[in-house]
Amino acid sequence: MADPIVLPSRLDLSSVPAVLTELTARPADESLVLDASQVVHFGALGMQVILSAFKTAGDRIQLINVSDKVLEQMRWMGMTPETIAEVAT
Repeated sequence: MADPIVLPSRLDLSSVPAVLTELTARPADESLVLDASQVVHFGALGMQVILSAFKTAGDRIQLINVSDKVLEQMRWMGMTPETIAEVAT
C-alpha cells in the first residue's frame, strides 16, 4: 500500500490544485488513503475534489482520521464519510 496523502489544513480553493496534482500523480491501480488529520477547514470545493476522487477510485480509496470539526463541516454540506464512500460503489 502506498503512503497516505495527508490533506492540507485548509481544503479549499487555495489548496485544491496541489491535492489534485498529488491525486493524479498516483498510478491508476494504486490504493489511495486520504489522511484528514491536519484538516481544520473542509470547504465545498474540497468536498467536490474528494467526491470526485472517490468516484474515480471506487473501492481503492479511503478517508481516515476525520476530526469532529471536519465531520461537522461535512454535515453542513449534507455529507458524512459514509455517504462519501457510497459514491465509490
